[in-house]
Amino acid sequence: MDIRTGLPLPSIGEIAAQLTVYFLVEDYLNYWLHRLLHTKWCYEKIHRVHHEFTAPMAYAAWYGHWAEMLILAVPSLAGPAIVPCHVTTLWIWFAARLVESLNIHSGFKLPFNAEKYIPFYGGAEHHDYHHYIGGQSKSNFAPVFTYCDYIYGTDKGYRFHKATLAKLKELAGSNVKKRDGN
Repeated sequence: MDIRTGLPLPSIGEIAAQLTVYFLVEDYLNYWLHRLLHTKWCYEKIHRVHHEFTAPMAYAAWYGHWAEMLILAVPSLAGPAIVPCHVTTLWIWFAARLVESLNIHSGFKLPFNAEKYIPFYGGAEHHDYHHYIGGQSKSNFAPVFTYCDYIYGTDKGYRFHKATLAKLKELAGSNVKKRDGN
């Protein structure tokens, strides 16, 4: 990687453009590698360690087999390798990726969550479903955005799950109203 270290520092626009490319490249490559990790051999030998946590917990973000950590480092480094940057941007990228990974494994919908502001951002709820259904998961492989899951149809189970929960909430709400009215 051709990382610049001297002055001048990059502009906010340059940093934003590079981070956008890094997130998109990392998300696409990570989607496919994560799907690979859910094949029978890779899951049994490598990825099952990460799925020991079925409940959301930020610690689970980096809990995994050493080989998985190496495999999933490739997408994170691919963006900076394709679009070289200043070391400042690289550190911002690593910090943003770490915070995002902790966020999707946290189980929390924080008030300032990116879900509200960024189209196709999956967030904790999206990734929680992936861990909830466990090793048999053929759903929600994307780490950040949901466009790959949507395009390749790996979010159908999740969308069905969300629709079912919405119907149950609606039914529960109408039952409460009926009881209150009696």
